[in-house]
Amino acid sequence: MEKRRIAILGSTGSIGRQALDVISQHPDLFEVELLTANNNDSLLIEQAIKFNANSVVICNEDKYEAVAEALQPHCIKVFAGMDSVCGLVGEDNIDMVLAAMVGFSGLKPTLAAIKAGKAIALANKETLVAAGHIVMEAAHRYRVPVLPVDSEHSAIFQCLLCSPDAEIARLHLTASGGPFRTWDKDRIARARKEDALKHPQWKMGDKITIDSATMMNKGLEIIEARWLFDTPVEKINVIIHPQSVIHSMVEFHDGAVIAQMGCPDMREPIQFALGYPARLPLDNRKLDFAALGHIEFHEPDMDRFPALDIARRASDKGGNMPCIMNAANEVAVRAFLEDRIGFYDITDIVTECMDGVDFAASPDLASIYATDEAAKAKATEIIRTRY
Repeated sequence: MEKRRIAILGSTGSIGRQALDVISQHPDLFEVELLTANNNDSLLIEQAIKFNANSVVICNEDKYEAVAEALQPHCIKVFAGMDSVCGLVGEDNIDMVLAAMVGFSGLKPTLAAIKAGKAIALANKETLVAAGHIVMEAAHRYRVPVLPVDSEHSAIFQCLLCSPDAEIARLHLTASGGPFRTWDKDRIARARKEDALKHPQWKMGDKITIDSATMMNKGLEIIEARWLFDTPVEKINVIIHPQSVIHSMVEFHDGAVIAQMGCPDMREPIQFALGYPARLPLDNRKLDFAALGHIEFHEPDMDRFPALDIARRASDKGGNMPCIMNAANEVAVRAFLEDRIGFYDITDIVTECMDGVDFAASPDLASIYATDEAAKAKATEIIRTRY
């Protein structure tokens, strides 16, 4: 495998930090060219020096001066703002872009990288949720591979490699059930952010951890899988698997089911995407079947976790409805993390926005951006006036 030059969009987040750990284990195969962060200037500076990045972007322009001053002695180029990110991902010194920015903000630079012909390692599920038809059409047009980084979608991708031409009966997305898997509905309704952030299996950023607690994360993954694998939503199943060692499964039309297994560790799917098609050695904990003892599966409870039905409704409606759902969810999750609303208020706000924001059956990119803005404004107004 030839050395790959990597851009990491969102390098200070959970995925970005773990990607850098993967890269540090294979310095002969990967080279860091570009790192970006939104606000965490101190960690961005530390990463840039450690990995001798060619360029960095701090999206919060107020922090540009501090970053530039710190990196000037190291001859690392410093830029500010999202437009800089979108310009730099197209540079000739980049082979692959790891899109790990949080939320809708990942759409613009991901599209810019695709149009520049860069391979995409996609960790930002909201990009496909909000604009899957636009992103995947662009990927086909520019002949750019979109390699999944989410553990569930990476698992499906790996399973499909075993029988690439076989007919798919169903895709099975596994879910841990989150911190409230065994809680009754009344107790969940009283949950605070401190409870929701205690994920039983994975160490993730705050937003995705709350999405896991509501199970909106799995709803987003249903829509993401629909675009990544060109599979109808009715063929995508969600199953609760508390041990989180089976990361997802593919059921073929002959009844055979192939599963991908491993310890809960995001470095494995990150490395698989960065190194594909090679399967590289990784210094991580290996699965001990005897210690595991048993594995469980349960149907998800739609009454306690309505986000799954909300996501299916959004996907069935199509058009800009998934974008509305995603935008409203981003605002509601932030409000929950700021202790301004309750846990079930998140899905209530999302539902009201889906009913109240103008629907567009065939949105173009400009319409997607307008939808995101309108849905966020609607959600913000609901929270301001009622909570």
